Order: sequence, then structure tokens, then C-alpha cells
Amino acid sequence: MSVKILIPTPLQKYTANQATIECGGGTVAELIDALEIACPDMKGRLRDEQGEPRRFLNIYVNSEDIRFLDGVKTPLNKGDEVSIVPAVAGG
Repeated sequence: MSVKILIPTPLQKYTANQATIECGGGTVAELIDALEIACPDMKGRLRDEQGEPRRFLNIYVNSEDIRFLDGVKTPLNKGDEVSIVPAVAGG
């Protein structure tokens, strides 16, 4: 099953400057595993030591924040689009 991942500009240096990547996975966690295999330099950039998304990253499945779904256990379907969005802070 193929899912499209939208990679933010700051992380594209780990994906050979690709803005989108196609990977497979039945859940967001499995998709991140597949992305880290496809792009080994990405390992450790998306998840903390407990396997949860890093605090400064927001992950969306078809424009829905996974924090309001099932987190990294959110199921994925063929053709879904996953966006990785760095959090913006400032004042």
C-alpha cells in the first residue's frame, strides 16, 4: 500500500531534496518506520526515544492532526496523504 508523505523543506536534506516520498505502512508508526528505512538519515528526526512524534513536529493524515485521531496508531489507507509540519513558534 502506497502513501504519499509531504516532507517539509528543513527535512528534505535527509530525503535527497525530495519534497514528497511514497512509502507503505498500515499505521503512521509503520509509515515512519518505512520512511526511516528509505531515508536512513531521517532516523531520530521524527520520533523521540519512546517512539512518539517529536514535540516540534505535527503530523497530519489527509489534513487531520494525528493527535486528534489515534496518534501514531492512526490507520492509513492506499492513497492517503501524510504531511509532516514543523511547529512554528515565536513572538
